[in-house]
Amino acid sequence: MAKHLVMAGRYLEDDPRLALEHAQAAGRRGGRIAAVREATAIAAYEAGDWALALKELRTYRRMTGSQEHLPLMVDCERALGRPEKAVELATSEAVAELDAAGRVELAIVLAGMRRDQGDAQGAVDALSIPQLDRNRGFSYSPRLFRAYAEALRGVGRDREAVAWDRQAVVAEAALGTGQFAEPEIVDLVGEDPEQTGVELPDDAADDGEQATGAGGPGEQAVVAETAPGGDAAQDPEDGADDGTEDVLDEGTDEEPEDDDERGEDLDPDDEGEGGREADLDPDDDEELVADDADGAQEGPARG
Repeated sequence: MAKHLVMAGRYLEDDPRLALEHAQAAGRRGGRIAAVREATAIAAYEAGDWALALKELRTYRRMTGSQEHLPLMVDCERALGRPEKAVELATSEAVAELDAAGRVELAIVLAGMRRDQGDAQGAVDALSIPQLDRNRGFSYSPRLFRAYAEALRGVGRDREAVAWDRQAVVAEAALGTGQFAEPEIVDLVGEDPEQTGVELPDDAADDGEQATGAGGPGEQAVVAETAPGGDAAQDPEDGADDGTEDVLDEGTDEEPEDDDERGEDLDPDDEGEGGREADLDPDDDEELVADDADGAQEGPARG
């Protein structure tokens, strides 16, 4: 049974159907174990078997009393064409038991429901939750930022959508997730970024959007550097605030290219570049002395 659970987790993203087969095999041996029912539910959800996923999610909730998968249950009802049931679940008292990540997932599901109903502004409103804070980065932030960007495009606010898409990449860079294999260097003071969050440079401060709130209850973000004035530093070559600057330059402070403006030499070792071999390899001084002696005997060196 344990082996099947491990295999279900391994294939969940790449081959959900195969993951579901392993989870069901584990269920035949340990159907009374909550973790087995949970694994089956999630595998069925990823495989698009909404009815089975909902059945297993309900069973898991009865066995544990946990509401953590409420957003998935709402989404299953939505996918099965039962929006009334979905809304009933999404507005139930159980929502109060969700943590910040759960509230984000539920908001994303509700936004999808609004779009299905042709209510583009409703999708924007559904995602306007306290966790939608461009200055704080948590594990759920990139997904929430992109969902909000998609909702903004639905109401014609394309410029703001670009800024939120860009901020999603900034969040991934700071958290070390998504396309970034390693996190940026952030002073976390020994705390877990999953719990504390990471403060993000505000890429879209000039778009007139203000952060709607901090992270979920009990969460505290850690400060990262931003440019003077509260805005994220911008690469001068990226142009004006047209929403197209490179997000990887966020948080960096570029020095002026003119030495007169810098007021100091940033590379004092380059004064001898362009012909002084001793500067490039100080260990060859003896060879140079020997060459000079030979050159004195053979004739003048080439100028």
